[in-house]
Amino acid sequence: MTGENEPCPKVGERILCRHPFSESKRAYVVPKRVEELLKCYWPGKSGKVREELPALQDIRDHCIKQLEQMRPDHIRRLNPTPYKVSVSAKLYDFIHFLWLNEAPVGELQ
Repeated sequence: MTGENEPCPKVGERILCRHPFSESKRAYVVPKRVEELLKCYWPGKSGKVREELPALQDIRDHCIKQLEQMRPDHIRRLNPTPYKVSVSAKLYDFIHFLWLNEAPVGELQ
């Protein structure tokens, strides 16, 4: 995952991927395929270009197709394998900046 204002990863270009919460888990990855997952259907006041909402049947078909592409061990009901998600270095820094700013600070006496 990358932040909203970051450029999308490019196929064949090495990028640093980080575990969202474990500082020591990181790896360089060269993507073979990049798929944009977030589309803007309701821009609110952001001024972004709004995409037309697909027909309900098309949304359903897309959902079923995506589920069929998942590994069976991720979607089994009993003891599913956790689905790993990595974030870009910038998104990692942003998540931890927010986390530290919102975490309560204790006071010692």
